[in-house]
Amino acid sequence: MQTVICTLFEGHYHLGVAAFVNSLYKHGYKGDIYAGYLGELPPWATATDLSLFDDLQLATYKVNDDIKIHFVKLKTAYHLANYKPDFLKWLFEGPARDAENIFYFDPDIILDYSWDFYEEWVSFGVTVCEDVNSPLPPNHPRKMAWKKYFGKFDINLNLEREIYVNSGFIGVNKKDIGLVDTWIMIQEKIGPLIGGLSRAPFPGEANLAKEHAGDYAPFSKTDQDALNIAIGAWDGVVSFVGKEGMGLQGGATLMLHALGSPKPWRIKFLKQSLLGVSPRSVDKKFWKCVDHPINLFKNNYVQRKNLVVSVGAFIGRFYTRN
Repeated sequence: MQTVICTLFEGHYHLGVAAFVNSLYKHGYKGDIYAGYLGELPPWATATDLSLFDDLQLATYKVNDDIKIHFVKLKTAYHLANYKPDFLKWLFEGPARDAENIFYFDPDIILDYSWDFYEEWVSFGVTVCEDVNSPLPPNHPRKMAWKKYFGKFDINLNLEREIYVNSGFIGVNKKDIGLVDTWIMIQEKIGPLIGGLSRAPFPGEANLAKEHAGDYAPFSKTDQDALNIAIGAWDGVVSFVGKEGMGLQGGATLMLHALGSPKPWRIKFLKQSLLGVSPRSVDKKFWKCVDHPINLFKNNYVQRKNLVVSVGAFIGRFYTRN
């Protein structure tokens, strides 16, 4: 196998996984997908094969003749946001050891460009996209705090590049596994400072303590900060695409990332539109990717949702909150 794709999810995010897989198929991907999860298998996934790899259960769901999803029931205590590099490493050394490339995508992403491009892109180096919170100047206080902390471990960081990347997507060729190893190492050193890698910058019981969660707290983005620090500590080639790559600003999109909350499958579009918040491109694309080849909802429900999204977008042409 040349390339595999992976993602991580729990709870209602299984809806995002299905729409993401549908968008992959739409844009030409054929192959295996590994989906690590906590909790239960999605109701739409009927496993055709059960197996064990190490001590983890794999349940394979054949989407069609071109795509299979291998659901991996995880046992980690990490927040899934912080488990990304470990999952990549486990795949490279385990069930996807024959793969040349592995791509990770968050389950709230919709692909928006031909898959052939991704295959070529990863041959240039590790593939990443700029985050909405970018740029961070070289002497930004957060970066200076990173240098100070990792200097204690004799880790020299090159942080001259101002771009700050989003950790919701990364593509890695096997020859660049060193970046994944560095990402893991950086996270393990950050962990004790933030109360453990079970914590992440999202609402809930595992949220960061107040002193670690502020906008200027050095490690308030946990895995995302760790990825950016790892890029600064690693001496390999990284290929960057700007914010347009994730649809976070105007330009040629490669994927659409539904940042923030609620997610497209939970938004009440008419209510939001009357409050001056129009449907985003990712919201519109999500509801175009829920019926083939994985069918998530009854057709009349999808039709109603697409109608509501269109009405919300029409309202947004005349009424938008400043």
